[in-house]
Amino acid sequence: MLSRIADSLYWLHRYMERADGMLRLLKTSYILSFDKVQASGITWQTALEVFTTLKPEEIELLKENDAASLKYLVADTKNTNSLRCIITRARENARGVQDQVTKEVWEQVNHIYHMVNHPLLEEKLTSADAIVVIDALIASSDQFCGIADSTMPRGQGWNYMNLGKYSERCLLTVELVFNFYKKINFNMQNEQDILFWRSLLLSLSGYELHLKNYNNQDHNYNVAKQVLLYYSLERANKYLAEITTANPVDGIIELKNSFGRLNSQIKYADLSTINQLGLETYLKNVRFELNAFDGLLGQIYFSYS
Repeated sequence: MLSRIADSLYWLHRYMERADGMLRLLKTSYILSFDKVQASGITWQTALEVFTTLKPEEIELLKENDAASLKYLVADTKNTNSLRCIITRARENARGVQDQVTKEVWEQVNHIYHMVNHPLLEEKLTSADAIVVIDALIASSDQFCGIADSTMPRGQGWNYMNLGKYSERCLLTVELVFNFYKKINFNMQNEQDILFWRSLLLSLSGYELHLKNYNNQDHNYNVAKQVLLYYSLERANKYLAEITTANPVDGIIELKNSFGRLNSQIKYADLSTINQLGLETYLKNVRFELNAFDGLLGQIYFSYS
């Protein structure tokens, strides 16, 4: 497979996964913004910090303005990580590899693209229909995942797409966890109630699972255990193994070592080890290894300089 094709397939699924993660955070933030009595003080700050490059003072001015925040995060092209920009880049990658993806995958990406570029989108985001728009976009994102899973052949293209998907999912998880624990200065002893963690857990689709599995009040530790230690890159490892076996190029030993360091750092960690290292340092190390792996993958398989 040409490096250009592999690159486009990898980034197609990365962008679609990023869009999905963003939409779930937006829905959570939007719904919880109406809960004015909760102790956690939910605003749009997390979404603005993760999905924009705004300065702290700009975020401070925007974070309690529902309509303005939604518009900037979803539709404003001045925000290069807005949903509209993310989906546009996904569509550009899909368009360049139409002969490598199924017709159904291309049509679904195109459908979402037209949804985020609808002339009435911005007007709806500033009205009571905002949640309807977000729900429709989430449903379309779910449909993309289902369509890709049921129609794509299990070949090299599928491997590159899923390696991108799970790499992006891990990076988004780290970014969200970092943002929330930063609010308590990464101090695990600074105990917060479940209302504080509800937004993070809902954004990661893990709130119901958390309530079913954790009965004690050690919420800081329970949340860290669930979102950090129960998540591994085993799925990504499977697709990386398929890629390196089918394409044994120079540098794959270094690439496998890079991924191995990353995977073991997550898979074999425990809370006592993380406490000794410090949660902030641990998260920064994982983020660094993720980005290092991504850069090395690009050099070896996508011909990045």
